[in-house]
Amino acid sequence: MSTIASKTKTRAESSDNVLRAEAPQNDPAPPSRPGPEARTPSAAPTGEAPAAAPGKAPGGRNVARLTLMALGVVGVVVIGSGYWLRGGRWISTDDAYIRAPKLMVSTDISGIVASVDVREGQSVKAGDVLFRVDRRQFEIALASAKADLETMRISLTAAKADYAQLQSGIAAQDAQVALAQINFDRSADLLKTNSGTKAAFDQARFALEAARQQLQALRRQSDAALVRLGGSADTPVEELPQYLGARSRLDEATRQLDHTIVRAPFDGVVTQVDKLQPGTYLVSQTAALTNTGAVALVASSGFFIEANVKETDLTFIKIGDPVEVAVDAYPGRAWKGVVDSIAPASGSEFSIIPAQNASGNWVKVVQRVPLRVKLIPDGDAPALRAGMSVVADIDTGHVRHLSELWTPAAPPQGKAHGDDKP
Repeated sequence: MSTIASKTKTRAESSDNVLRAEAPQNDPAPPSRPGPEARTPSAAPTGEAPAAAPGKAPGGRNVARLTLMALGVVGVVVIGSGYWLRGGRWISTDDAYIRAPKLMVSTDISGIVASVDVREGQSVKAGDVLFRVDRRQFEIALASAKADLETMRISLTAAKADYAQLQSGIAAQDAQVALAQINFDRSADLLKTNSGTKAAFDQARFALEAARQQLQALRRQSDAALVRLGGSADTPVEELPQYLGARSRLDEATRQLDHTIVRAPFDGVVTQVDKLQPGTYLVSQTAALTNTGAVALVASSGFFIEANVKETDLTFIKIGDPVEVAVDAYPGRAWKGVVDSIAPASGSEFSIIPAQNASGNWVKVVQRVPLRVKLIPDGDAPALRAGMSVVADIDTGHVRHLSELWTPAAPPQGKAHGDDKP
């Protein structure tokens, strides 16, 4: 009951307040002189603007606002102009990577891998053994080539002896022809005086003809033997073509035997070693095209930066420009370098499937031109690895002028852009 009574009392008080709020509208009170409190701005009725302070114009704020806006625009123009004038000297690109000489080391002979003499990540020097191929078949081929060479030597020596024998036979046959000629002349004289018979004359004539034919046959055999001896019987056996051919086959067999031992062509670090295992059969034509037939070797020196610069940023870049290189793997560390060369063509020119812009829809894309940055050696620098991402900042030395706003600056000419002409 007490709760209901309190709620009723509250509602009654609310009604009295509403009636007192509406009373001034129905029966306004007579005006009275306001006191000091009523003249203060806080006593102004709701909905009425406060009176303006004496001595301050209503448009003063607008003037100040316009002044600040104008100063802001001028400041932006000044700062932008300064940035533009100071810009254009440095060309930066993050499409840059560390490169190093690398090679898939294999061999040009076919055979079975006998052993692998290195491990993954091992540092090697030029000439160190990487792996070996089974030597047996190549040793057999080398022995056969040696035998063929010796056989050729014997054959050519015999050919020289045969030629000398033919010369002796020709000399003897010349004597036989001379004798046959004498007998023929004698028979002819006897036949004229009727002292000889016709049969004796015919026999002498046929004997002379046979001797001459035999002499011609011997001379033809001598000429053929001389051709086999290279046109001169005095040529040493070691200089004859047949001997040289046999010697080249021996050299090839020796070379193949030597190539059963695969060595590092330069100093570096080997990798992808585990993909080459003993017992693997190497095919010489495809050994270097597969990871299972070769060992990867990355040089331990000679690192350089390959930076792909937009063609629009290439205007003032020239060979010899200093470069600052920041490697993503080593924050806060910078390397120094210089522009060593600028590619004669964009990267897309060397793609397997170049863009065909002569047909279909075409969208112009800014091309990138590779350039090489030669790093300056730094003994205290951490180790670099091929393929690391870097940011290259190139100092072109170009200073902009206001005249470039309407007349573009001319780029450098001649050797500065890779022209080797003097």
